Amino acid sequence: MFDDDPAFKETIASVMVPVAVPGPYTYRVPAGASVAPGTIVKVPLGPREVLGAVWDGEPDAAINPKKLKAISHIYERARPLDEELRRFVDWVAAWTLAPPGMVLRMVLRSEEALEDEPPITGVRKVEGHMPERLTPARKRVLDTMEDGLAWTKSGLAHAAGVSASVVDGLVAQEVLETVSMPAAPPPPKPQVDYATVNLTSSQKVAAEGLVASFDKGAAVSLIDGVTGSGKTEVYFEAIAEALRRDKQVLVLLPEIALTEQFLRRFEKRFGVYPAEWHSEITTKKRARTWRGVASGDVRVVIGARSALFLPFSELGLIIVDEEHDGAFKQDDRVPYNARDMAVVRGHLSKFPVILASATPSVESRVNCDLGRYTRFELPERASGAEMPELKAIDMRHEGPDRGRWIAPELLEAMKETFADGSQTLLFLNRRGYAPLTLCRTCGHRFQCPHCSSWLVEHRFQGRLVCHHCGHSEAVPKNCPSCSATDSLVPCGPGVERIAEEVEDRFPQARTLILSSDLPGGPERLRREMKIVEDGGADIVIGTQLVAKGHNFPKMKLVGVIDADLGLAHGDPRAAEKTFQLLAQVTGRAGRVTGGGKGYLQTYSPDHPVLKALMSQDRDAFYAAEIDARRAAGLPPFGRLAGIVISGSDKNMTDGFARALARAAPPDGAVTILGPAEAALAMVRGRYRFRLLLMAPRQYDLQGYIRHWLEQGPHAVKGMRVQVDIDPQHFL
Repeated sequence: MFDDDPAFKETIASVMVPVAVPGPYTYRVPAGASVAPGTIVKVPLGPREVLGAVWDGEPDAAINPKKLKAISHIYERARPLDEELRRFVDWVAAWTLAPPGMVLRMVLRSEEALEDEPPITGVRKVEGHMPERLTPARKRVLDTMEDGLAWTKSGLAHAAGVSASVVDGLVAQEVLETVSMPAAPPPPKPQVDYATVNLTSSQKVAAEGLVASFDKGAAVSLIDGVTGSGKTEVYFEAIAEALRRDKQVLVLLPEIALTEQFLRRFEKRFGVYPAEWHSEITTKKRARTWRGVASGDVRVVIGARSALFLPFSELGLIIVDEEHDGAFKQDDRVPYNARDMAVVRGHLSKFPVILASATPSVESRVNCDLGRYTRFELPERASGAEMPELKAIDMRHEGPDRGRWIAPELLEAMKETFADGSQTLLFLNRRGYAPLTLCRTCGHRFQCPHCSSWLVEHRFQGRLVCHHCGHSEAVPKNCPSCSATDSLVPCGPGVERIAEEVEDRFPQARTLILSSDLPGGPERLRREMKIVEDGGADIVIGTQLVAKGHNFPKMKLVGVIDADLGLAHGDPRAAEKTFQLLAQVTGRAGRVTGGGKGYLQTYSPDHPVLKALMSQDRDAFYAAEIDARRAAGLPPFGRLAGIVISGSDKNMTDGFARALARAAPPDGAVTILGPAEAALAMVRGRYRFRLLLMAPRQYDLQGYIRHWLEQGPHAVKGMRVQVDIDPQHFL
């Protein structure tokens, strides 16, 4: 056996590669090179080369060395992945039942970051050298360079207000010399005492408690504060404490649209902007942030859920803002909840984690009740303003005229608000113009050819769009089924249709739609959020992205067009999600000056969720919801797991799902429901069937599923089995 040769052991290594395999592969280390666990490498894998990392554990020394491929490149300049991060990758893989290589793939997101950024060419003034003729333009250049520092040519020309040819002329006369400059200087460090904030008494108590948690190791705290209570200012004090202790900080936010306001607030408190990490940053900026996090130059990162897998060298605090938000759950590839995995990362590395929300998840509230988390309450707004007055409009008796969507009472409140010079927000969680378009002659409905969902009309773009796969087609002039002309009618409202009604009723008002699918992407959203914040819009019509943490000082009135929208689904978390969403969006009203009002248009004014909102009794809602979860054995008192089987052939996929269900190991502790067609029965041309597993809280559900899938039938080519531990969505 080859493992009897100690010299040979030193020439091989286990390398985790970013593919869906159960563990690392064994590779030969090139002669004269050495690697250790965490070393980042490039290795051949089939016909291509991929990034990987040397992993823990003994390599398979039983393999014939002649069959081993060699590591093709070692990234010696890149900091190795530390043991804590490797343990975290393994933990996430074990919990989600995802291949560990797919988890590692989320760490090694930026190959450009693994090598030093090449220097750039700059110019510097040569002492004692002057040009033959000192023109005004040349004098401006030399005056700009009085500090003796190097500049890029373009930067110098812009600062001096001259053309690039003026700089080139000074280089030709050897008045300026070319030099190599670092591509980007290290980012400035946040200043802990740059600006202090006067906290309210309840904010001080919470801030002091968070600071004290640093001496408790892996402590988890929940800031449970009403909208506008100043949760951000409180956890800024925890950030300051982490920086004093020379630790890095990660702040997770659920939406990119929230970052701009957060960046400005952070800069106001600490004097600099934090680093950003999300899908919209450039490749170069992503590489710089990854490198800076690994080296320790970057001290604070604000990011989306994927920032959790950055290779921090000295991470000492994670904050999850809007911790209840469903955007923290990733559903594809590796289905994980960033909030829960943040708690795990803090536990593994023994540092504090802070969760913050005006409407905490039921799981977090229960963890506080059981003493696992420490809860800090902020029951009042930091401005001293009263919470908004809420009222339900019974659409069965007080609804609008046919073809209209805004109830008369809400319309009157909008007129008063507009006359007062304040802002109104109309909330409807439906993008586009109408959720369904049909032919009134033959009844034809426009359905996505790749998904079991209706196409949504986007009138501003003249398109019918699928919100699940992205399929898009022009709105036809004639019905494709019966060829009737002018027979297509929209059914139901989206935000564009509400905006049409608003513009008809308030032609003099400045109206703005905030929706994630409008042209311009996140950059447009950031600009428009700033417009609303600065009072540049009178009436705002928005989807759920306006409900998340924004501070609009002039917003006095919030109207919810369809408050029942989230209650009609077979989702065990429907009541919780609806309560959170409506409480968050109505909380935009009167945050600064008070006097806010919220109107909820509903066909079910007696529903427990709406009654809890009207009475503003948060504790009563949580108590009732917790009791219901406990009685049903649902999380956090029981465990759920979803298994989705998908394939391109409906009958084969259905048959495999049934065969898989029959192969489930018998166990009285596990209840298996299904298989049944998923609520979205087809997505991107793939048919979907779902199994749902229920088990007691302490049951090893992952172990059961792992054994089941190993022993049961194996998916044929083209069939896919996706496991979702603790599902948040049931489509």
